Amino acid sequence: MAHPSQLGFQDAASPLMEELLHFHDHALMIVFLISVLVLYIIVAMVTAKVTNMFILDSQEIEIVWTVLPAAILILIALPSLRILYLMDEINDPHLTIKAIGHQWYWSYEYTDYEDLGFDSYMIPTQDLAPGQFRLLETDHRMVVPMESPVRVLVTAEDVLHSWAVPSLGVKMDAVPGRLNQTAFIAARPGVYYGQCSEICGANHSFMPIVVEAVPLQHFENWSSMMLEDA
Repeated sequence: MAHPSQLGFQDAASPLMEELLHFHDHALMIVFLISVLVLYIIVAMVTAKVTNMFILDSQEIEIVWTVLPAAILILIALPSLRILYLMDEINDPHLTIKAIGHQWYWSYEYTDYEDLGFDSYMIPTQDLAPGQFRLLETDHRMVVPMESPVRVLVTAEDVLHSWAVPSLGVKMDAVPGRLNQTAFIAARPGVYYGQCSEICGANHSFMPIVVEAVPLQHFENWSSMMLEDA
């Protein structure tokens, strides 16, 4: 959950988000070192009283400042490509959920069950219970079992939407007539908030996403209760 004046990412709640945070720190450290080096060179060139002929015209230094940036790009590209392929890996999901974007709410269908689906609307500010978050709470949460691979099929009924939950490292466009898929594993129980991340009309800011990760036994009890009420 993000908080006011937060500078970094939200705490990772999935293995994939942990990988993304590690890569962010890795790339940020490289950018920091490059910035310090460039700043030092600029200050040295401006303040130095003498010049060195071998710095102004030297084939060796030209080789260094050609090879070094290439090596740095490889250090950034290899872990980036690894995470990119990890984000596309969907192996033997335990649960499949279809998320459908509408103007302006989400619908969820648990495709492994015969008749388990519901619409998820934002709770108006005047109806919020104490402790609930304005513009983020929904009347029905997407409940998933923790420590289980969950596949989410994302589409839209009307215009472009985007299903995004930062803590889980998930963001997938919802395109009318197209079925995109993503996957995540909730590493611990909790409630994770997201929002539509594609401008989709007047009420774009009012279609939040709430994912609740619970132990498997609790999920089975919840699904049984939902099927009885259907």
